[in-house]
Amino acid sequence: MGEALRLEALGIGALEGVELTLAPGEVLCLSGASGSGKSRLLRAIADLEPHEGEAWLGDTARSSLPAHRWRARVMLVPAESHWWAERVEEHLAVAPSEADLAALGFADEVLGWEVARLSSGEKQRLALLRAVAVLDERPDEAAALLLDEPTANLDEAMTRAVEAWLRERLGERGWPTLWVAHDPGQIARVAKRHWHIEGHRLVERETRPWQ
Repeated sequence: MGEALRLEALGIGALEGVELTLAPGEVLCLSGASGSGKSRLLRAIADLEPHEGEAWLGDTARSSLPAHRWRARVMLVPAESHWWAERVEEHLAVAPSEADLAALGFADEVLGWEVARLSSGEKQRLALLRAVAVLDERPDEAAALLLDEPTANLDEAMTRAVEAWLRERLGERGWPTLWVAHDPGQIARVAKRHWHIEGHRLVERETRPWQ
């Protein structure tokens, strides 16, 4: 179930020679000061910015696939999600289950809402739902998630609900996940490992095991 995500001598901006391996289903949290390169690292892994080095998903190298195919398997959920159609349902190839909607604080009627009426927190939750739905369309293919502060605009109760929903799916699907976070409490709750950007390198910090 699942494949590892491996970074090999990856470099972008000030970051140099990043070497990381995320096991199937593992969550690794990444922190760092504003402007340190957290989002750019995720964009490099998703092949959205020029970079040095290589990324691997199992035995598949990023350079061996067209960019759109790599991004469909190594799914980036940016801090500010992109919406291109008028209504929520137009962004979802498959309607989500009532259970998934409810877990993220929605009723079925949200699918008919205009995107213009969504709050920033609603957009964040729906962007997560959209990303998971895309990966679920290809259950036989290995996949990974890159999450850029996915709960930054949520209150504490909804943050915990989203964490629980994500943890369940990551465990079921075996997707390795690189999760940018700044809250020590969240890092302790969701991460097996925690790396912090210091200058041009990553430094591992202690965190309790994912329970």
